[in-house]
Amino acid sequence: MTPSRTTAARGANVALAGHALLLVLSGIAFATFLAPPSPAWLTTPANQRVAALMFTFGGQTTVVLGALAGILHATSRLGWRQAALIFVAAFTISLTAELAGTTTGYPFGPYSYTTQLGYLVGGRVPFNIPTSWFFMLYASLAICGRILVVNDSAITKWRWAIVAAFVLTAWDVSMDPAMVSTTHWLWHLPTANGATLVQRVFLSNLFYGMPLTNWLGWLLTGCIVARVMLAIVPPSRWAADVSPSRLPLVLYAVNGIFPILICAGRGMWYAVAFGTIAMAIPLMLAVRARASHGVGFRVNRVMPAALERT
Repeated sequence: MTPSRTTAARGANVALAGHALLLVLSGIAFATFLAPPSPAWLTTPANQRVAALMFTFGGQTTVVLGALAGILHATSRLGWRQAALIFVAAFTISLTAELAGTTTGYPFGPYSYTTQLGYLVGGRVPFNIPTSWFFMLYASLAICGRILVVNDSAITKWRWAIVAAFVLTAWDVSMDPAMVSTTHWLWHLPTANGATLVQRVFLSNLFYGMPLTNWLGWLLTGCIVARVMLAIVPPSRWAADVSPSRLPLVLYAVNGIFPILICAGRGMWYAVAFGTIAMAIPLMLAVRARASHGVGFRVNRVMPAALERT
């Protein structure tokens, strides 16, 4: 590893440590004294100012550190050009999807963001939302490199993209209830009176105020973004250079701890249970596959080779 890549790797570790610390502390805060009703000590003017600063800068800083961890790790493993390309691709496509979603309701459903995550691009989407798409899909593709058959055929890239989209969406099982309960974003679902059959199926309150269209939108957008990232960095590079590292797994796992803590503190036990299971499955498969194949594996046959026949 060149000196510049070594420096990037160290920077990724530092950014991940800060990211993880803020996630855990924020999760504990939202699950305890920031959950309504507010304790008496929090209502003093001085503590209200501190709380306001936490709301203003805490979430923004946390997501920026996560993005830095992903970008620097990608730089250390893939080089700065490919790291920059996959970041720009993920940011641009996910921002486009989020702007479409907050403007038209497609593909996620009718929702809007508050200002808790920072500056709103176009007055609609926090700049940190597309960065979180990047680093969570980066981690999801790293997981794919441990559990899926590796070659660079077009069909394999699509299979990876689909699996990566499901790994990503597993995060939202607990994330969406947690973020809605803390007013990071809001759903604007139609009322039952006068709703069409399609609206009742796709835009009703499916899971803690979230409609079915949200997960469908996550799967669609995640698949598209992942497929473009795979066009830039093929599966063989992910499996050989990114997946052997533990950092993407830790990045994925710590981002699950934050919403699960919030959901637990606010009594959303289905979100806790299903969110934990959904994220634990790919993590356990990835750890198990890594243990089976050792350092430096390049081709992983956890999935049947027959799936690669076209």
